[in-house]
Amino acid sequence: MPVSPARAAAFEILLRVDRESSYANELLHAKTFQSLSTQDHALATELVMGVLRWRSSLDSRIAQASSQPLKKLDPEILIALRLAIYQFRHLTRIPQRAALHESVELVKRARKRSAAPFVNAVLRKLLQEAPGDPTCALEPFMGDRLTFQDLAASCAHPPWLVERWEREYGLEAAVSICAHDQSIPTAALRLRTPNVEGDLAKQGIQLQPGSLLFSARRVASGEITQTGAIRNKEAILQDEASQLVAALIGRVEKKQARILDCCAAPGGKTLAIADTNPNAEITAVEIHPHRARLMQKLWGASERQIKTVVADARTLAPSDPYDRVLADVPCSGTGTLARNPEIKWRLKRDDLGELQERQRAILRSALRHLAPGGRLVYSTCSLEKEENEAVIEQALAEDNSVRVLNCAEELKRLKQEGELVWPDIESLTRGPYLRTIPGVHPCDGFFAAILKKKGEE
Repeated sequence: MPVSPARAAAFEILLRVDRESSYANELLHAKTFQSLSTQDHALATELVMGVLRWRSSLDSRIAQASSQPLKKLDPEILIALRLAIYQFRHLTRIPQRAALHESVELVKRARKRSAAPFVNAVLRKLLQEAPGDPTCALEPFMGDRLTFQDLAASCAHPPWLVERWEREYGLEAAVSICAHDQSIPTAALRLRTPNVEGDLAKQGIQLQPGSLLFSARRVASGEITQTGAIRNKEAILQDEASQLVAALIGRVEKKQARILDCCAAPGGKTLAIADTNPNAEITAVEIHPHRARLMQKLWGASERQIKTVVADARTLAPSDPYDRVLADVPCSGTGTLARNPEIKWRLKRDDLGELQERQRAILRSALRHLAPGGRLVYSTCSLEKEENEAVIEQALAEDNSVRVLNCAEELKRLKQEGELVWPDIESLTRGPYLRTIPGVHPCDGFFAAILKKKGEE
């Protein structure tokens, strides 16, 4: 029996995520899969992201029905089983027999024909199971009985991560984070031209006002990625928390201002900073040449004010100092698990220490390039203290020429300017820092600190 294009694409993408540590979202938008119809691409996306979000829950079902331990199963077999069981439990409109037979065919096509009877037998055992709850089924545990282990199992998260979030943010926030991670995140846009919203409406794209920012829009319906507005950079797909971090840089009231973005890819924040500071000279640094090329494609030849430099932010060459610096450092990404669910299965406790060392090195380098009186915004899309407060505290201990500014003051400025529309500024801060929490706030989880170097601006 033939395999549908959507299931074949989902199978290939999940294999590459497993083997190559690729990111599913990037693969789904790669040229290889552009030939899929809109309907097939939507189903492939649902299958890939659904399997990644619910992986531990799916594996628990497989383990119950399998005569073989999961660790002994080849990746092709395990992925075919996950795909079928996800459809059984979460996609009630898809005929279960079709899901079963196509998963068996996927195994055969992957040259694992001898395993086809095993896959068929496991799936037939599970075929009669009642459909699952597509959300976190927490009702049996609510109240004093709910533990982080219950939450991790019900919402398909590694227990060690959930335990950290409960300890750091409280159980109620941990529940919100996990539930958000298991949902399909709303796409957010930053509009760059005044007429683009009307043009998108004519194409059937329904937008809603931003939840955090006046200039942001949330996509209510329609396929935004194939529109001319996205291709022509009139609108940029960017989470609202990411837009807010870029807004903290502000407008530099100085002729010939210089701004540095230390870790610029994919370039959305750089472009937002350039739009706010059209006369500033902006340097965008990226360590990977292919990502630097993608950035240049993003802002095109018209953005002549942005200079792209391929370099390691930890060892930037000496230069004239910068009035503003953005250090949006590589991080664990635990604030973006709704968009990048594969992260939660890859990340290990020991990774946080290694990431922190890199983040501290980038921040040290960035501070060396900051002009007296200049401001630096340090940010991550991580929920983990090691990558956030701990990095800032270490920087302050090492360098007495800088101090922390209160992010609440910058948020008040944005509120007064009409840009910040979120009503509760206090909920966006933790101490002097910006802190958004997925599920608590309608966006990814971001951290930001503003550091100012002594001297006159």
